[in-house]
Amino acid sequence: MAINATIVIGLNLLIGFAGQISLGHAGFVGMGAFASAILPYHFGWSPFAAMIAGALATGLLAGLVARPIFKLKGHYLAMATLGLGIIINIVLRNESQYTGGPDGMPVMPMEIFNFEISGDQHWYWIVAMLLCISIWASLNLINSPFGRALRALHGSEVAASVAGVNVERYKIVIFIVSALFASIMGSITAHYIGFITPNVADFPHSIELLTMVVVGGVASIYGSVIGAVLLTALPQALASFEGWETVVYGVILVGCMIFVPRGLVPTLAARFRKEG
Repeated sequence: MAINATIVIGLNLLIGFAGQISLGHAGFVGMGAFASAILPYHFGWSPFAAMIAGALATGLLAGLVARPIFKLKGHYLAMATLGLGIIINIVLRNESQYTGGPDGMPVMPMEIFNFEISGDQHWYWIVAMLLCISIWASLNLINSPFGRALRALHGSEVAASVAGVNVERYKIVIFIVSALFASIMGSITAHYIGFITPNVADFPHSIELLTMVVVGGVASIYGSVIGAVLLTALPQALASFEGWETVVYGVILVGCMIFVPRGLVPTLAARFRKEG
């Protein structure tokens, strides 16, 4: 839940505050995960250095593709980000000599200053700390001049440009920031599980992340957390339906889209303010 929540916070900064869609965000998760798997396993890197290198490579790729991608609008932008995610997934599946192909590969334990992180309790505190830092940093970001520029960009790119906002620069920066969130948590996921497959970078995973944003609340940091918690736990809670869990899952999601289209947290917050 905490891993997904951190990824979704970064994605919500891109979608909810900057107004830019991404249908291939799981590709960045996969890049971080496989960097943490490949570099230590094949090249002898330390796991921590591999995680940092994976984040830097992901940020570099995001920066390189952001400029041409964000010249597009609407459905064309969505298709471009979808294509990027699919390309990353195909590369991870086809480069079997490094990634293990569709079967995946083992991941070495995380070590920081010769201290090996293992066990649920260690990972719980690390991931909880990263989630809290992400929430704090994101709340400060959206209340800063940078965040106000993002909201202006979301409202109207033309108006934001007239007001002096460098639209292209802000789009690129927030795309890189969002990709870094995904890459780092992808690395954490790989080390926590101890095994990784290209499924972590596939299209259904991207849609799951996007759905968490929408259900919890677009342009809501706490909504990102709530959406990730609910949709991570929901498939497990529905396991007792034995074959019907996907149908029930879909019905719940459709109901959320109909009755709380703004997302759970913004809708409930607005209702409480109205009653107060």
